[in-house]
Amino acid sequence: MDYGTYLRAYLTDPAPEPRFEFDSIRGVTLYYADFGAALTYYTSVLGEFGYVEGSGTRGWRIGDSWMTLLEGGDGAPANVEVQIVMASPAEAERLQEAFIAAGGKGPSPTDELMYEPVRSCPVTDPFGTELLIYAPIG
Repeated sequence: MDYGTYLRAYLTDPAPEPRFEFDSIRGVTLYYADFGAALTYYTSVLGEFGYVEGSGTRGWRIGDSWMTLLEGGDGAPANVEVQIVMASPAEAERLQEAFIAAGGKGPSPTDELMYEPVRSCPVTDPFGTELLIYAPIG
C-alpha cells in the first residue's frame, strides 16, 4: 500500500483536537527481577549509563529522553513494546545488530508504514522485552 492510501485508510481527517497540550512522553522505565543480567545486557549495547541512583537504578540518555532500568518486578517487563527512534535507517539496523549480537533476537529489518514510512528493526531482549527500533525513511 502506498503512503497516501495508508493515510486515508488509518488516520482520521480532520484529526481530532487533543484534550491536553502535550509536549512529549519523556522516557521509559523497565523493571527487571534479574537486574544484574539486564544491566549487563543493556550496558554491553548502550555503553556506560549516565544516571545512577542507589544500587538498583541505572539510566541511559536516548535522544532527548531517558531509558531507565530498575531492580524489581516479577521477571521482565511484559506486554510492552519500547520504541526507539533512530536518526537514520542505517543507525536503526546498526543498533538492532548490536542488541542481537549481545544476545537478543529479531527478524531482518523491513520497511513499514507506521504513521509514516519507516525502517523497522525489532528486537526481543533475552528477558522477553520487545524493542521496536526504527527510523523514518526519506
